[in-house]
Amino acid sequence: MTSKKPTDYLEYVSLGGEIAAALSIPIFLGYWLDGYFGLSPWLLLIGCLVGITNIFILIFRLSNRLNKK
Repeated sequence: MTSKKPTDYLEYVSLGGEIAAALSIPIFLGYWLDGYFGLSPWLLLIGCLVGITNIFILIFRLSNRLNKK
């Protein structure tokens, strides 16, 4: 049984941060722009779609990276 170091888990923690940022930043930006331009809820919905697209891109990149290892 191989013992893992705490630094081995850093990649997983950073992945969680990337996923959270990739989803939340476009949503919050869409929400803020809706309030600024008064186009509610369209920019929020676009932000959600952009965030979901970002998640899929991250998953494909992670899949490619893991397949190379």
